[in-house]
Amino acid sequence: MMETTAESIAATPTALAQLGTLAIHYGLSLAGALVLLVGGWILSGFVSRWAYKGLSRIHGIDETLARFFENVLHYGLLILVFVMVLGQFGVQTASIVAALGAAGLAIGLALQGTLQNIAAGIMLLVLRPFRVGEYIETSSIKGKIIEVGLFATELRTADGLYLLAPNSTLWNTPIVNHSREPERRQELSIAVSNDADVDLAKRTLLDIIASDTRVRREPLPRVYSDDLSAEKTTLKVEYWAATGEWTETRHDLIDRLKSGLKDREIAIK
Repeated sequence: MMETTAESIAATPTALAQLGTLAIHYGLSLAGALVLLVGGWILSGFVSRWAYKGLSRIHGIDETLARFFENVLHYGLLILVFVMVLGQFGVQTASIVAALGAAGLAIGLALQGTLQNIAAGIMLLVLRPFRVGEYIETSSIKGKIIEVGLFATELRTADGLYLLAPNSTLWNTPIVNHSREPERRQELSIAVSNDADVDLAKRTLLDIIASDTRVRREPLPRVYSDDLSAEKTTLKVEYWAATGEWTETRHDLIDRLKSGLKDREIAIK
């Protein structure tokens, strides 16, 4: 009994010394981890904001895309800092990196469709085939762009309905942008009787078109014979107008062309 007590007393200084050494070691590790966490958090915020400002100055880079890259850079740096902090405590970071890679691969396979939409969204935001406020048309979608997001694009149809289109759908199909070009050509076909004076009909149509101030003088509007049958001659009317006035100009001219031919007693077939 006395020997056991003596051994315990003799071992106490050694144990205290070991505890002190461990406390100093892990205390330094903890201090280093705290420095890494705070410094990494500040650095990641600074670098991500700097990247956002730099991307925002590049012409053609959308606000949504700049914010996306800012967040990716910010959280990517935080993950790197977290791995470095674990390394401060002797954790094998190689296995953690491998686990993160495997988890990323599994998530990527599970969210394959979603990631496809994100990739398509990035390409749409970079190449900008359409912008907010423009009217587009595809084989299955028509509408005015409300917002272009990373996952989907919001549109409003001509009859006022809300439409949400996955970005991959828009990226993988030809897009007709009705609003991008400042001017647009219009074609109208008008069939008159073969008994009518075709030259008079052409002059009448051309005078009506040329009198509209919304019709562009360059290129010049023109009227020509486009088709012929036993009963009628089809006249083709071509002119250019501003894209924003194209629809209203068409509607007005159809009525005026019809009235003008009627006044000249030229029958429309």
